[in-house]
Amino acid sequence: MTVPTTAPATWHGVLLRVDGLGVLLCGDSGSGKSELALELVSRGHRLVADDCVELEVAADGSLVGRSPHGLGRFLEVRDLGILDIQRLYGEQAVLAEQRLDLIIRLERDAAPAADRLHGRRESITVCGIPLPLLCLGRARERSLAVLVECAVRTELARRDGYDAAQELANRLRQRMDRSP
Repeated sequence: MTVPTTAPATWHGVLLRVDGLGVLLCGDSGSGKSELALELVSRGHRLVADDCVELEVAADGSLVGRSPHGLGRFLEVRDLGILDIQRLYGEQAVLAEQRLDLIIRLERDAAPAADRLHGRRESITVCGIPLPLLCLGRARERSLAVLVECAVRTELARRDGYDAAQELANRLRQRMDRSP
């Protein structure tokens, strides 16, 4: 999937730093982006921007996001209204800007069946930079905060050259090779 934009670009979503990676939560209005962001902040992750994320290609070729006009400390959550995250969680809960590493799209409706080995992982190009895109179906019984944290850790492992599906396939192949 390619998004035809020129830098800088503006995205509707929430940008956070989760375990060191910049994660952009996107999805339709009402899909739960801000509520998920609040849960992630309450778990120790950091908010960069809510609702409107400005993205720009940095000098090193990475994509950096920030909140317009320094409004990144505010988060709008349905039924609660506007929250000042810095006041509620402290200065360490907000960042002025963050490199974008992963996009997670929240979907309210039933999602198409995922590849059981690789999930619903795609690639998207933003401002000429390819980024991994993961689609998560929103359901009440799912802990999306845990899934986002796991997605980030999986992305970090991929960057280190580890692929759990490939590891499982290798182990199964070795086991089958040893069988009589």
